[in-house]
Amino acid sequence: MLQPRIPFRRVCVQCQNLTNIVRRSYAQVVDPIAPSHTSEDSLAPAALPSDTVVQRKQNAALRRYTPRTPGLRHLIRPLNDHLWKGRPVHALTSPKKGQARGGRNRTGRITVRHRGGGHKRRLREVDFARSEPGQHYVERIEHDPNRSAHIALVRDPKTGKQTYILAAEGMRAGDVVTSYRAGLPQELLKDMGGSVDMGVIASKTAMRGNCLKLGMIPVGTPIFNIAPYADSYGKFARSAGTHGIIIGKGEDVVQKEMVKAMGDTGSLDLESLSEEQLMKFEKAANYVTVKLSSGEIRLIDKEAVATIGVASNANYKYTSLGKAGRKRWLGIRPTVRGTAMNTVDHPHGGGRGKSKGNKTPVSPWGVPTKSGYKTRPKHKVNRLVVQERPRNQGKRRRGYA
Repeated sequence: MLQPRIPFRRVCVQCQNLTNIVRRSYAQVVDPIAPSHTSEDSLAPAALPSDTVVQRKQNAALRRYTPRTPGLRHLIRPLNDHLWKGRPVHALTSPKKGQARGGRNRTGRITVRHRGGGHKRRLREVDFARSEPGQHYVERIEHDPNRSAHIALVRDPKTGKQTYILAAEGMRAGDVVTSYRAGLPQELLKDMGGSVDMGVIASKTAMRGNCLKLGMIPVGTPIFNIAPYADSYGKFARSAGTHGIIIGKGEDVVQKEMVKAMGDTGSLDLESLSEEQLMKFEKAANYVTVKLSSGEIRLIDKEAVATIGVASNANYKYTSLGKAGRKRWLGIRPTVRGTAMNTVDHPHGGGRGKSKGNKTPVSPWGVPTKSGYKTRPKHKVNRLVVQERPRNQGKRRRGYA
């Protein structure tokens, strides 16, 4: 005979308040450490969540969890409480499906190994070109599962159009960003009295999150989302915490060379200069020297655009996933060491013991892989690279395997 369950339900409803008091959160704080007070702390929430602990590492606010499970013991995440908790704008997304999720190209061949699986996600349509001129209001900062940096949802007040852009470090909801890719507005030119003063332009336009041409950005300004050419979109310094710095302008170099050529006479005759010198000056005046985060120094067209600031989520480098399963959620499959394989499977395989012998680190196909081995043909020199990023060209160094 079935027993009635209504009385038991009533008892459970009455005991619900007691269970909420006794119940503990899944991860609780052990020793809360109050963050140091700065000028930006007034904008942050007054109290931190009770299930977190804040640890400062080189001025980085990180979040640790009480190790109630093995996966939480080593889990470290940066504090990003300002991110939007809801879903993205569906019209600005598209499903990520097909062969690309498995590291395959359009012909079905694997071009990137150790990819596959992972959580279902949608691609955000990010505007890297910043071609829409005028002011845009930042509505919110969102997490993008397809990149390490955060993205910002901005709205054009005139048309009401919403777009996603790469967020700069420190950008928050309510900020105003402007794109000057189409040129300076007439209102700004009128305020300067018709004459173009680069110092005044920089003071009114070189703000965090604004998109400017490289020729308009002052020397020493950090920039990200850098376009390599005038008619291209941002391709350099787009990952979290990366940026480039303008270390020189060709116009200034040409001006110094002209002053040297003038000498004590105080006048310069262009006819006295050779065609090679004129071509050299003309080429140098059209480029800006930028140093990237990798250490590479290269020339970029001064008509190309970039965004002022540093790419957001700079503390991403301190992230620790905590367990292997979280890596699989990201669509990354395990990587087997070459020394753990047989001789027929990898050049490092086989032999006695776990050593690969006195061999240069190579891929399964014999291509050197140590510290960024250059695969670019020597006769194809990139003329825009002034100084390459530091690397040891695949050669072994003392103290390194």
